[in-house]
Amino acid sequence: MNPRREPRGGRSALFDGIEEGGIRAASSYSHEINEHENDRALEGLQDRVILLKRLSGDINEEVDTHNRMLDRMGNDMDSSRGFLSGTMDRFKTVFETKSSRRMLTLVASFVGLFLVIYYLTR
Repeated sequence: MNPRREPRGGRSALFDGIEEGGIRAASSYSHEINEHENDRALEGLQDRVILLKRLSGDINEEVDTHNRMLDRMGNDMDSSRGFLSGTMDRFKTVFETKSSRRMLTLVASFVGLFLVIYYLTR
C-alpha cells in the first residue's frame, strides 16, 4: 500500500486503536527507562569520581615524595658548599705560605677529592 493513496492522514493512522490508558502506560514506561538510564549514568559518574579521587591522591603522594627529595638534595648541596669553602680556605693558606711541599700535597689531595666525588656521583 502506498501511503500517498490512503485517504487518512499519517498521524491518525499512527494513533488508531490506542486508548487513553495505553498512552499513559507508554509514558510511564519511558519514564522508567529514563530513570534507569539516569541511574546508569550516575553509577558511571560515581566510578569516574572515585577514579579521579584515587588519581589525585596518587599525585599528592608523588608531589610530597619529590618535595622531600628536593629538600634532601638542597641540604646535601649546602653541606657540600661548606666542605668546599673549607677546602678553599686551605688553598688560600697554602698559597700564602708558598711552601712547595704543602702545595704539592694540597693539589694532590684536591685532585684525589675530585676523583672521589666524580666516581660517587656516577
